[in-house]
Amino acid sequence: MPHRRIRKYNTKDTQPGQDLDNDLCQAVVAQGRYVFVRGQPPQDLDTYESVALNDPAGQGDFAMRNVLQLLDEAGARPEHLCKLTVYLTDVRHRSAIYKAIGAHIRGIFPCQTGLVVQALARPEWLVEIDAEAVIPDGEE
Repeated sequence: MPHRRIRKYNTKDTQPGQDLDNDLCQAVVAQGRYVFVRGQPPQDLDTYESVALNDPAGQGDFAMRNVLQLLDEAGARPEHLCKLTVYLTDVRHRSAIYKAIGAHIRGIFPCQTGLVVQALARPEWLVEIDAEAVIPDGEE
């Protein structure tokens, strides 16, 4: 079974003005069960516009909504989440962002790693979240 790629795109279309030409996607479903979600920033999945500028909680909420939307498009449910990795550009935003994320994963208990990084791909982004999920046997 080939991997299923969700929301394919090329960086020359999504990041104009940069000398990039990479074929990527927002999520991959491997072997019909394993779901890998690309790091989700506070960016509209359809328009690529950044949202919730200067609002750490709003950015965390929007990025997590993107993760959940892509899981749904991959055929997974929130309770299939296994791991989240959260990238923050400022540790002072940790509480606001983690509370926004936590509202979406109440009762799910995924593993989570948090990292503070110097910067993300766009200067206005304060957070990015990537995720891994496994769809249980019989639910593919």
